[in-house]
Amino acid sequence: MLTSIAGKSVIVTGGSKGIGKGIAKVFAAQGAKVMIAARGEEAAKLAVAEIEAAGGTATYHLTDVADWESVQQMVAATVGAFGGVDILCANAGIFPQVKMVDMSPDDWDTVMQVNLKSSFLCVKACIPIFETAGKGRVVLTSSITGPVTGFPGWSHYGASKSGQLGFLKTAAMELSRYNTTINAVMPGNIFTEGLQDLGEDYLKTMAASIPLKRLGAVEDIGNAALFFASDEAGYITGQQIVVDGGQILPESLEAIEEI
Repeated sequence: MLTSIAGKSVIVTGGSKGIGKGIAKVFAAQGAKVMIAARGEEAAKLAVAEIEAAGGTATYHLTDVADWESVQQMVAATVGAFGGVDILCANAGIFPQVKMVDMSPDDWDTVMQVNLKSSFLCVKACIPIFETAGKGRVVLTSSITGPVTGFPGWSHYGASKSGQLGFLKTAAMELSRYNTTINAVMPGNIFTEGLQDLGEDYLKTMAASIPLKRLGAVEDIGNAALFFASDEAGYITGQQIVVDGGQILPESLEAIEEI
């Protein structure tokens, strides 16, 4: 059993839906105080209500994670609400699908700002808090798409997720002086609200390409993030873990059929 994180203060960016909400709910269920940072107020309120209904503690702050001033305000609001920041889960991200022939430079820049620049901004804003506390934890939500796999229409997304892992390595060295670790979770195909409207046949096809024969749950990513945030992971930094049900393992469709 992991050491309790009850009472610790956690920021989850993009925490109002999808994987981010799953992370927020996992931490709240373990007694952490969760700040949900999101752009949409209605979704943020609903996420907070879900956590509170389950007996957890949460609040929200409307945040543009690609804007330095907004990120600083998010951190200040968390300190004001919970007295500090123990754990940062930099999860916010977008994944618009558009092939390069149709992609504008602005399309590329927007994804880079929201997915990659935001990781830097959120970590930078928390450094003074970690320095004062003498410790901290950072967990990035990367992806298998980019670092390991590719998919048409996601060249900008894949580049941003690979960029997070490049950032991770040097950030781990720089954060070590504050007794702070930084690691990344790399999800595969995870069942979120965005997949619900794709139809049962599509979901079955996706699951068929995964050795465990099912899509992951948002809680699977939350549990991995929880481990990285634990005392037991205190000697792990600059690393990443793939959480994909074995999705990246088969070398061909035939390999799946042989299972």
